[in-house]
Amino acid sequence: MARSVGSVEVNGYQIGPMMDLRGANLRGADLRGANLHRANLAQANLFEARLTGANLRGANLDLAQLASAILTEANLSGASTPEGGSGVRMAQ
Repeated sequence: MARSVGSVEVNGYQIGPMMDLRGANLRGADLRGANLHRANLAQANLFEARLTGANLRGANLDLAQLASAILTEANLSGASTPEGGSGVRMAQ
């Protein structure tokens, strides 16, 4: 995935800061280094998504499926996360 300040398309969705991605199917998506600052990812399917180094600062992750998602070095400050973060890998 190309990295840029603006948005990019992944799995048919525009990915970028403050995007509304409620319920998006991003299963297995390569989101390494993506800027998802304040994005709404509530109820999104992020199963096995690669979010290494992603900016998820202030993102809404309520009820998102994060099982087996890779969040190594991702910025999650201020993000709402699923209770307990079950199944989330913070390191490889």
